[in-house]
Amino acid sequence: MKKDKFHNTNAVRMLDKAGAVFESIELGFDEAKTGTEVAEILGVSSDIVYKTLVTVGKSGEHYVFMVPVEEKLDLKKSAKIVNEKFVEPIKQKDLLSLTGYVHGGCSPIGMKKYFRTVIYKNAYKYENIYFSAGRIGQQIKMSVSELEKMIPLENGDII
Repeated sequence: MKKDKFHNTNAVRMLDKAGAVFESIELGFDEAKTGTEVAEILGVSSDIVYKTLVTVGKSGEHYVFMVPVEEKLDLKKSAKIVNEKFVEPIKQKDLLSLTGYVHGGCSPIGMKKYFRTVIYKNAYKYENIYFSAGRIGQQIKMSVSELEKMIPLENGDII
């Protein structure tokens, strides 16, 4: 992979260091786009483009959920999976200090601290999925099984 400043995100550095099989894709923009727009730019179905959502539970613990970009996280189902009374999205202003990533560029790989991560169960039926590389306008394409080598990953019906 070409090593330039654009590709130098925490997620990409970690994937390179681990020898992971992945592709880092520059989309040519630096302003946040909707997930549907990202899928259109990639030329793929929105079913395989995932957003990374950071939440906080009643206990104060943080959790990461990955769902297709056109879907909405079901907070009740998600809370049940992580054994919380409830989970809610963190405030957008807290994302950078908590994860090291900005809204629209949050990757499940390379956060300041690892948080328990759950991906929507249907992700496993695709050869590859796309998710943020940790920067607006940059995506990672990789298999879920390869992602599981990088971070402990659970799956469930969370939409």
